Amino acid sequence: MRHGGQILVDQLKAHGVRRVFSVPGESFLAALDGLYDSGIDNVVCRHEGGAAMMAEAYGKMTGTPGVAFVTRGPGATNASSGIHVASQDSTPMVLFVGQIARDHTDRGAFQEVDYRQMFGGLAKWAAQVNQTERLPEYINRAFHLAQSGRPGPVVLALPEDMLSALCDVATLPPSAPARPGVAQADITAILDRLAPAKRPLVVIGGPGWTPQAGADLARFAQTHGLPVVCSFRRQDFMDNRHPNFVGDLPVGMNPALRKRLGDADTLLLLGTRFGDIATDGYQIVAPADPGKTIIHVHPSPDEPGTVLRSDLTVTARTGDVLAALARTNGGPGWHDLVADMRAEYEVWHEPLETPGDVKLEQVIRHLSDTLPDDAIITNGAGNFAAWVGRYFRFKQHGTQIAPTSGSMGYGLPAAVAASLEYPDRPVVCVAGDGDFQMTLNELSTGMQYGAKVVAIVVNNGRYGTIRAHQEREYPGRVSGTQMFNPDFAALARAYGGHGETVTRTEDFPAAFARARAAATMAVIELTLDPEALAPGMTLSAARAAGIGRKKP
Repeated sequence: MRHGGQILVDQLKAHGVRRVFSVPGESFLAALDGLYDSGIDNVVCRHEGGAAMMAEAYGKMTGTPGVAFVTRGPGATNASSGIHVASQDSTPMVLFVGQIARDHTDRGAFQEVDYRQMFGGLAKWAAQVNQTERLPEYINRAFHLAQSGRPGPVVLALPEDMLSALCDVATLPPSAPARPGVAQADITAILDRLAPAKRPLVVIGGPGWTPQAGADLARFAQTHGLPVVCSFRRQDFMDNRHPNFVGDLPVGMNPALRKRLGDADTLLLLGTRFGDIATDGYQIVAPADPGKTIIHVHPSPDEPGTVLRSDLTVTARTGDVLAALARTNGGPGWHDLVADMRAEYEVWHEPLETPGDVKLEQVIRHLSDTLPDDAIITNGAGNFAAWVGRYFRFKQHGTQIAPTSGSMGYGLPAAVAASLEYPDRPVVCVAGDGDFQMTLNELSTGMQYGAKVVAIVVNNGRYGTIRAHQEREYPGRVSGTQMFNPDFAALARAYGGHGETVTRTEDFPAAFARARAAATMAVIELTLDPEALAPGMTLSAARAAGIGRKKP
């Protein structure tokens, strides 16, 4: 006889779970008891949003579900931000939420929430386990759904009396994953669709990528002379130094690449959903009239055709398709097109000078040029991230951990999770001042568990992204975007970590070297000129453009 918490933990062990992230609550005491001597590492966080984001980052890094435990009511609502990231980013994740006792249901009991309703539009599946003996069944289904098709988050609510009840039930082995094969006819069809193209473009993204998939992509692109771009925050899927890599499709993309995307006559979409960010709000490629041949490879049969019609749909894991494509012989190819697009990428990659004594573009280029190829870069959301995306060259798979959902506060929890998973690799979080303050309490978590993260906090005293939009729409009418900040370096030291403030670009390399040598949680605060709004954009220029646009 085992209590439900022990049954749950034994089932997690059967699924190979090595680490979970949590904020403790009285609603799942039995699960905490099951974790006590389980051998599973329980990383106790400071906020449920941080725990959920760490679990999501773990799922991104490993390709297996990240697991988080939070308590009912406020705990679950706090964790919902991480569920949204996992949903938008196609990340496998399982969130366990403590729940009120079953005999109090529908009475508006303390912290009662119907989690099926709450997470119904965010998760792939949200359910409540009401029978202790069915825990293995529910957990197996949760892990299967989190990883199948287009991966995503699953939420299981656990009534506290169900968890504490004793039961005699066997631990189930995991369900065998579905592994659809790739038919040779599909590979032939892809090549046949590409052959007549004058201006083809390969767009990569989505879930399930591996170092081998990246190597196969490079071989396929080089053999066939194809230009490759990545979708938003998937820049580590292909070595950015490769001659066939020609850029990415973020917010504020390279205008030359934007035109190339619009002019392309054939798109080979590999794993990516190819949504509104990649198409600039569906302006470059419109659902009503794409104006090009679309070949869509995706692991879920439901994704292609959801927004953009496809001329050829291949339902398969991207890595399996690339393995087959890498074995094919190339034809004449489009080598001149690749060379021209690569040249445009190199021009875009050249730094534009930022006003002030700290040049963020030079800081990012220093990181790009000096960090080892396997260094992990994390970030949340804000204009500061545009410098990372534009000026850092990612060299290998698994080195960019960032939310395609645009979630602020993501970078630091993700960096802590990355450092715990890969303790021998450099981990750098680049964060804005507003972004960092949303989850800076996870510095404490990092210190407790021995994470070694260097957080570079870009301090310009404002919510920069919103300010940029504000100056465009309502120039000169500053409202709700100014910010009071602490001494971030002193805060790091207060937590027992390393902290420095950099006010001149030339001082950054030495400060960064000291932060890395400290081998603990470290913060380098960069004091940015308030005029620095985005790469190539100053606050004054944004305001002037807004004023000019508002004139009759």
